[in-house]
Amino acid sequence: MKNISENVAIVTGSASGVGAATARLLAAQGCHIVINYSRSEAAAKQVAKECEALGAQVLVCKADVASDDDCRAMVAQVMEKWGQVDILVNNAGTTKFCDHDNLEGLDAQDFHDIYAVNVIGPYQMIRAVAPLMQAAPSGGVVVNVASTAAVTGIGSSVAYAASKGALVTMGLSLARALGPNIRINTVCPGFIQGEWLRQGLGDQQYEAAKSHNERNAPLGVTADADTVAESIVFFILGPKVVTGETLMVDGGRHLNTVPLARR
Repeated sequence: MKNISENVAIVTGSASGVGAATARLLAAQGCHIVINYSRSEAAAKQVAKECEALGAQVLVCKADVASDDDCRAMVAQVMEKWGQVDILVNNAGTTKFCDHDNLEGLDAQDFHDIYAVNVIGPYQMIRAVAPLMQAAPSGGVVVNVASTAAVTGIGSSVAYAASKGALVTMGLSLARALGPNIRINTVCPGFIQGEWLRQGLGDQQYEAAKSHNERNAPLGVTADADTVAESIVFFILGPKVVTGETLMVDGGRHLNTVPLARR
């Protein structure tokens, strides 16, 4: 198992949810942590305090990953503080909730907005850190957070599923292009318990979807922020010979994929 104590980890979208859980878990492993947010400053500072309580040095950065200037500025701040970037977790994401059969519910701008964060953002972050990781003796590791929507074609909207499919494919391309000093892998969570989905779906649909997913998962469970964070850290700590892999994190739900509306 890799020792990542004193490594510097950037976790995008880490003011809440999976990003916050990942930041805390990496802090517990001895990493210095970059907490990134685009809107929720108070929440980001709270996560920073939690990471500091675990012994981590922390940098809080406001940056919209859809902006290349913001991505490069964030990496510049990290380099000024620590002089290295060892780990990048591309967790920041967005969506628009829209039934897949509602073709009028999405327009071109929705696709542009979602792709800007979910696909272009990770690309820009990887581009910003790649020369630093390539030059480092120990290299670097990138974990992209996609979704089971990438391979099942379900999820909050067609645009979201398509963007996550693009992210998985991009991970394959860049894992090939950026070896041997950079490993790039992708985690694909299914239904994640938490406020993000609850707010997007509403209480009634959230509970119905959670129950539906649990009934149809061979393990009878759905993920939460902490279990997804564990899968991210698995790729960071795991074998140095693994790159370009995609890990489904959904209790096996993808093995029995039927949308709720069709049941």
